[in-house]
Amino acid sequence: MNLSARAKFQLTGNDRVRYLNGQVTNDVRRAKNDETLYACVTDAKGRVAGDVFIHTTAVALLIDAEPGLRESLGMRLERYIVADDAELADVTDGWQLWHVWGDAAAPVPEENALGSQESPHHVVRSNRFGVVGADLWIPSGTTPPAFDSLPVLSESELETWRVLQNIPRWPNELNAETFPPEAGLEARAMDFAKGCYIGQEVLSRIKTTGKMPRNLVHWESGHDIAAGTELHDPQDKVIGTVTSVAKHPLTGKFVIMAMVKAGTNVIAERDA
Repeated sequence: MNLSARAKFQLTGNDRVRYLNGQVTNDVRRAKNDETLYACVTDAKGRVAGDVFIHTTAVALLIDAEPGLRESLGMRLERYIVADDAELADVTDGWQLWHVWGDAAAPVPEENALGSQESPHHVVRSNRFGVVGADLWIPSGTTPPAFDSLPVLSESELETWRVLQNIPRWPNELNAETFPPEAGLEARAMDFAKGCYIGQEVLSRIKTTGKMPRNLVHWESGHDIAAGTELHDPQDKVIGTVTSVAKHPLTGKFVIMAMVKAGTNVIAERDA
């Protein structure tokens, strides 16, 4: 699948790891050159300003994020660089980003692997959509032979798969109103032993108390419900909002993701 529209940033300088580690929820010291590290960028109140995938090269950290975050996230990641030996560059237009998964990842030629002296291509293991796969960073204007016989998912097909896999996305489930744990990202995107980062105090308090304002829920229904629809309890109080909807290609049912008030029983709403 072609993810080339995603925003892409390069962070260089001797302080790059230390600096980025103070900006994201996961431990950048664990970032690798052959596997992506998933993390959230949060504001001072612990809410999501964006989610990112990070991997390393010998001289830089490479970061990719949703296309709509290109400007805002670039500004956010650069804002706190003051006395640090770190420089952020927008490299979105310089790279294609493709993702392959399952058996389709097998034909990726070894000579394209990250670190090769003969090739600028980056091949990085990445679990973006609930299936083990690989990211291919390819210089703009080139096409790898391995793609010649591979089917390419459309944007709508990929969105359907995402919803079926219950994977939160910016801005549907991840946005300025969302704490990462509300979207179920504690295990995947957060490290509570890494030390301080912006928003860390609030998120650590949520971890300690176990209390969150909302939870991301996921179910199938025979009824189509539009994203943005408010959900109500039997007393007609608003308990949440539908964030994403997709039609299951096999069952024909509608798969729904929603953010609902923590502790609320939404079973009565599911087939209402």
